[in-house]
Amino acid sequence: MDIASLRSEYLRASLDETGVSTEPFAQFRRWFDEALRAELPVANAMTLATSDGTGRPSARIVLLKGIDERGLVFFTNYRSRKGRELAANPQAALLFYWAELERELRVEGRIEAVSAAESDEYFASRPLASRHAAIASPQSEAVANRAELEARFDEAAARGGDSPQRPAHWGGYRLLPQSFEFWQGRPSRLHDRLLYTLGDSGWQLSRLAP
Repeated sequence: MDIASLRSEYLRASLDETGVSTEPFAQFRRWFDEALRAELPVANAMTLATSDGTGRPSARIVLLKGIDERGLVFFTNYRSRKGRELAANPQAALLFYWAELERELRVEGRIEAVSAAESDEYFASRPLASRHAAIASPQSEAVANRAELEARFDEAAARGGDSPQRPAHWGGYRLLPQSFEFWQGRPSRLHDRLLYTLGDSGWQLSRLAP
């Protein structure tokens, strides 16, 4: 396989300063709604990039579970690798890639934990088996084998029953955006990149070279 020869052209759409919202949250919702209407698989999947106290980076896919005027929300185990890294360095980046629409969306900013009430509400809305799994899994830690993990799950299910309580080590984070970058693929790799940055006077919009 000649990986270097793998190419595709981007022909679907364009992105112009005159056609976007002056407010990035509104533009985000516009693009996200279009991804949902296009019935893209797992449209709320996003790459979360973090780094530890030494600057060593890591990335993984998480799911967007909320957005409001403050930021973007996802949930996880606070003791996981990402949780430990966010405790050491509460800055992160998110990346949405909607290949069918030839679009990327990057969001960077500061991380804070959501309230316990928000975490409780979302935890209670999850399927029962997912709640038991969140309690059972020592996320990012080594386990001896699959059987050990399943035994932990069975124990959590027996103990928690139909109304398991959210463990204190599991909950939500909110990324408070300091920048949004909207990327639209264009022919000849002359892609459109519009960047919103948050300054003292509010959001500023600029175009970046591809």
